[in-house]
Amino acid sequence: MASNTSNDNFQHRPRQRNGPPPPRRQGRNPPPPPSRNQPQQQTPQEKRKPVFVKVDQLKPGTSGHTLTVKVVDQNSVTQKPTGGGASSSSSSHLRPARISECLVGDETACILFTARNDQVDLMKPGATVNIRNAKIDMFKGSMRLAVDKWGRIEVIEPVDITVKEDNNLSLVEYELVNVVEE
Repeated sequence: MASNTSNDNFQHRPRQRNGPPPPRRQGRNPPPPPSRNQPQQQTPQEKRKPVFVKVDQLKPGTSGHTLTVKVVDQNSVTQKPTGGGASSSSSSHLRPARISECLVGDETACILFTARNDQVDLMKPGATVNIRNAKIDMFKGSMRLAVDKWGRIEVIEPVDITVKEDNNLSLVEYELVNVVEE
């Protein structure tokens, strides 16, 4: 009547495990397991000394730079109106962002720095500033130095820096090239 194949005798039953069941996951980022070798009280991390770089060492797409520069020039950038409509009326309570492009440099080179809002007041021509945690933004193929909310700008005592204006890194145009490896 019915042929006796191996599929007829197959039964579904759970697989037996050796040992205790695996631990349950506690969500996306579970806390690290407690270590037996470390003391319960954590010591604060020691702060690293900042490594100051020169302007000519800046490269596209890099960040975390700390440098001392002198402000040579400051040009205010006018903001274009957004053109009306419902979206502009909803943001009318926000004050417009102040943006200024400042030419900063040291004895090796100079670069354009994009100052935003409160940074504009600090970047006065002739001032010497320490810029911490700066990043290089690309704007129309050229480099711009910028400081976001994680960075800091400090006006320091004037230092005798002769800015090398003939080596402006913002005048160098870069192009993104895809390299195919064979």
